[in-house]
Amino acid sequence: MNPNNADNPDTLRRVAPAAERNRGPILDVLSRVLPKTGMVLEIASGTGQHAVHFAAALPAITWQPSDPDAASRASIDAWRKNVSLANLNAPIALDVRSAPWPVPDSLAAIVCINMIHIAPWEAAEALFQGAGEHLASAGVLFLYGPYKRGGAHTAPSNAAFDDQLRATNPAWGVRNMENVVDLGRAADLWMEEAVSMPANNFCLIFRRTGI
Repeated sequence: MNPNNADNPDTLRRVAPAAERNRGPILDVLSRVLPKTGMVLEIASGTGQHAVHFAAALPAITWQPSDPDAASRASIDAWRKNVSLANLNAPIALDVRSAPWPVPDSLAAIVCINMIHIAPWEAAEALFQGAGEHLASAGVLFLYGPYKRGGAHTAPSNAAFDDQLRATNPAWGVRNMENVVDLGRAADLWMEEAVSMPANNFCLIFRRTGI
């Protein structure tokens, strides 16, 4: 991550190269699967690059970024002030494991990019529990990241990445897609699609079916 370059003189605005690469393909899927209006909560917004890109492209949606990390929230807010979008809210402090979440009920959607493999499994459990509590009926939970399928990695690079994650923290790691789907069922969130993405990632689209 390099927060400083010729196009980014603001040292608060962090730049993650991966976010620059994947924001376009992710937006292509979001544009198709998200509700057309309403509030979308982004979990673990990180640098804020995704938030400004998606909010700019989806002006009828109110984008609510969040992150438990104060430095990340400062970066998100710096990006937000740089673009001055009416539909992009100031970031809020939110750790999925801390209830209650400081957000309204009946959210149109929740978006979570590259979190559950860089967090303990309890964070994934809490994410689905919170989504089940805060999503409107037919609301969407959108996940992006690497996943195993049938207990096997989908590419050698993902296996190496998994080893790196677990060496950093034994509680982290690339998750089995089937286990994530099971979390959804327990929260009345049913996976509609698993969309293959560049760099051996997936978009998982869940929808809340209850009232």
